[in-house]
Amino acid sequence: MRLTAYTDYTLRTLMYLGTHRDRLVTIQDIADLHTISKNHLMKVVHQLGLSGIVETVRGRNGGLRLARDPTEINIGTVVRETESDFYMAECFNPDSNTCPLTPGCQLKSALGQATGAYLAVLDKVTLASILEPKPGALAPGVIPLHMEK
Repeated sequence: MRLTAYTDYTLRTLMYLGTHRDRLVTIQDIADLHTISKNHLMKVVHQLGLSGIVETVRGRNGGLRLARDPTEINIGTVVRETESDFYMAECFNPDSNTCPLTPGCQLKSALGQATGAYLAVLDKVTLASILEPKPGALAPGVIPLHMEK
């Protein structure tokens, strides 16, 4: 399973906001860190604002921040809200399925179970849990002051 760039940018944005809860963050901050188009991030942030996950503050000193505690932001829910579909193969889409094997095929069932398991794992994950750094690793969104060679 592969996430769309939109979902990837959404998760990166949430992680960055989660690690910078002490201040307002700009879209440009996130775009610069990940070398992502500011225009793409504006769409992501707009949708996060509409969903109530992110609060946006307008004005010269504006920016954005999490509107909820990271423990209340479920990654499975975020992925479901940002992905357009979970069609693992053509046969999942009733509008465009032309596969002649569909009536007796067991692959669709197996892929459906795999997708369900994938989402079940994400349903157990919160933003807070993915912000916990692994020992020896930088927290998401943290840029080292200097890199040793």
